[in-house]
Amino acid sequence: MSPKRLSLLTSLLARPTAPFRESHVVDFVARTLAAHGVPHFVDPVGNVVVGCASRTGYLRLVRDAAAGTLPVFIAHMDHPGFHGVRWVSATRLRVKWHGGSPVNRLVGAPVWLARDGAGFVAEGRITKAALARSRRALDTAEVVVRESHWQGRRPEATDLYGGFHFRAPVWQSGKRLYTKAADDLVGVFAILATAIDAWARRRAAPFLGLLTRAEEVGFVGAIGHLELGWLRSARRPVVCVSLETSRTLPGALIGKGPVVRLGDRRTVFAPDPLDVLARVATRVLPDRHQRRVMDGGTCEATAATVYGLDAIGISVPLGNYHNQGFEGGPDSRGNQGPAPEFVYLDDVDGLLALCRALVRPDMDWGAAWATERRAYGKRLREHRRLLHLPR
Repeated sequence: MSPKRLSLLTSLLARPTAPFRESHVVDFVARTLAAHGVPHFVDPVGNVVVGCASRTGYLRLVRDAAAGTLPVFIAHMDHPGFHGVRWVSATRLRVKWHGGSPVNRLVGAPVWLARDGAGFVAEGRITKAALARSRRALDTAEVVVRESHWQGRRPEATDLYGGFHFRAPVWQSGKRLYTKAADDLVGVFAILATAIDAWARRRAAPFLGLLTRAEEVGFVGAIGHLELGWLRSARRPVVCVSLETSRTLPGALIGKGPVVRLGDRRTVFAPDPLDVLARVATRVLPDRHQRRVMDGGTCEATAATVYGLDAIGISVPLGNYHNQGFEGGPDSRGNQGPAPEFVYLDDVDGLLALCRALVRPDMDWGAAWATERRAYGKRLREHRRLLHLPR
């Protein structure tokens, strides 16, 4: 990865984020896109749309019946985290967790706290933790915060949000990039980098990007956008491409390349665009990609499918998914205890290569199954005599 791209990625990963508290990521995205002349706007739900400057431009783009297939890349800007609820004492903050989380060794775990408009404002430690009824994630906790962190008046509890804290928001060890939150800021990075490259060549919009809010609590931002009905009004083919950072699984391993996602825990994906994606991956990354149903969770491709859109997905394998210490490593508090997420830089480069290939001007989304159709026709011709069919 080039130094410029790596700087963009690490700068993005350093931003605080949590479900419904994505403002610092939104600000970073907007500044970055503006600096590179990439049109963008914020939809009524708070998602960032990349590739056009307004709702009017969006509708004009999707309703261009003379144009070919439009890829819509989707990635989410949030990561599991907590919201402040109330101050229990001068230094103890009651918090509510949103999304997945570690379930072991929570008491004593360090956390960061942030505010909209101010960034990181404090650090603390969990002193009490209650799991959700499912026993698969945190529900509520108490965080002790040193009073010395506050410069002036202590913030209102509900102004604060946070997540697990490690030695730094992001750091590199060889080709591994460790961070407080790779899921799904790596996908956001891929859309930013692809857009910057495309507009640097002064091309017309080759794709749309949708950077969503609150995915970790059930695709809330994506659902809000789909409910607007803008994509349902399309007069050209649309393919939604979920870009995710997904839990490692057998056959989806860190360092082996991005994963052509055949489906998620809920459903398999649209077969025609999926075949096109698989062919692109074979051509662009012949020995550096993987194929698998990524059933460790669900993704926004499922949301698009529910709304009647063709959807496919690409995943970067993720270590310590949702900060759970599955793979361990530095700053890990043990099995399923808090741990930094990590990705492999070559896998992220592979994701960028696939995104660039999917938006090439000569990209043929109508080529699905072409090789098979030719082979199957030949097979039938070869056996017509045995079937007693006329020539």
